[in-house]
Amino acid sequence: MARLIRQSEAKRLGLPGRVSLEPVSGEIGSRCSVRIATIPVPQPGATRGPHLHRDFEEVIYVLSGTGATQAESGEIALEPGALVLIPAGEKHMTLNTGSEPLVLLCFFPVPDVTAGTVEFKSF
Repeated sequence: MARLIRQSEAKRLGLPGRVSLEPVSGEIGSRCSVRIATIPVPQPGATRGPHLHRDFEEVIYVLSGTGATQAESGEIALEPGALVLIPAGEKHMTLNTGSEPLVLLCFFPVPDVTAGTVEFKSF
């Protein structure tokens, strides 16, 4: 059954360095997950480490702002409309390089992203 899911109904996740909402996941019966991540303008002294998804890919779509995804395979500049495919097992992090919040729509082919994600303090 098709249904409308409003951003206001999304689960708020306590992830480091970003505000992350999860409107779609296994918790609502889906076999995939969607997250809306907002990475604030960088502040002096604020840092966050990379993470990886052990057994699944991540697709990142940039809704607004500018930034960079740093991955083990290199750095990718981000602007609105950009799509980034992160392979399973590749350590990565996305940083805001602009003067406004960086807003991302992240897609995962699994119902539970947290179970397969590992956070690190540094590369």
